[in-house]
Amino acid sequence: MDQHEVTDWLLSGDPSIRYQVHRDLSDYDDVGMRSEISVSGWGKQILDQQKKDGYWGHDYYQPKWTSTHYTLLELMYLQIDPNLPAVKSTMEKILKHEKGKDGGILPIGSTQKSDVCVNGMALQFLSYFRQNEEDLCSVVDFLLSQIVVDGGFNCQSNRQGCVHSSLHSTISVLEGIHQYLTEGYNYRKQELSDVKATAEEFILQHHLFRSDKTGNIIRPSFLKFHFPVRWYYDIFRALEYFAKSQKPFDNRMTESLQILNRLKTKEGVWKVAAHYPGKTHFIMEKAGQPSRWNTLRALKIIRFYADSVSVIQQN
Repeated sequence: MDQHEVTDWLLSGDPSIRYQVHRDLSDYDDVGMRSEISVSGWGKQILDQQKKDGYWGHDYYQPKWTSTHYTLLELMYLQIDPNLPAVKSTMEKILKHEKGKDGGILPIGSTQKSDVCVNGMALQFLSYFRQNEEDLCSVVDFLLSQIVVDGGFNCQSNRQGCVHSSLHSTISVLEGIHQYLTEGYNYRKQELSDVKATAEEFILQHHLFRSDKTGNIIRPSFLKFHFPVRWYYDIFRALEYFAKSQKPFDNRMTESLQILNRLKTKEGVWKVAAHYPGKTHFIMEKAGQPSRWNTLRALKIIRFYADSVSVIQQN
């Protein structure tokens, strides 16, 4: 397919895909098109499974991946209207009932310590759905109290301690910080900007997927193009974050951009890797098949790093 045919293929997908293609690839933000996401397609399917108490699944964090926590992430990925009343009431309940003594959102009621990954993801969707700043302050405080000495984050930091950050945790917190700053919140803004820089450097020091000690690939799964990403890290999630946050090209991104380019099929699209195990509301796209989600994500990355990708393709 040529670029025009790929675009047509994307636009034949779910309303959430169509909306983001226009907004992110053509710079046309159509409010009317966005309103379709909650009344048809994947968005409606998810909203229809909301329980009377405003939650999804069994509770806030169980089971994966139909819990309230991961459902809200999916609605955010769809870019559903952030002012949707049904979701607003859920946010209010989370902020009122799910916080622990440390100020963070507790993943499970019996766990008395908050989880860094969970709170990075929560900060992202709480910011996206535009919750009051004062309700987010304790989440910000918790995250800033968990910075590891190498500048990133690790979900073990407040449990058994650690001296080395986790790529999984670090990308989740970075996405949360970026969304928080993008929405214009001001509480501890400079500190968050500072740690954003150190956490980004942590990922770049690993060339997005290599051990900083041996240079070996940390995990083969880091090189697979997953969606939804859940809590897991991979290089495409990192590249998407860097493009979204308008991080200038860094030579340490080169290998990952080369892999992204190699994964493009001869038809000019990208497939989706095997899904992470766990209960889901429904399967958006079949594993191993051409993926509108990943094609859209790849094209957004390539659009931002166009000059660098062009050089990579020539070499």
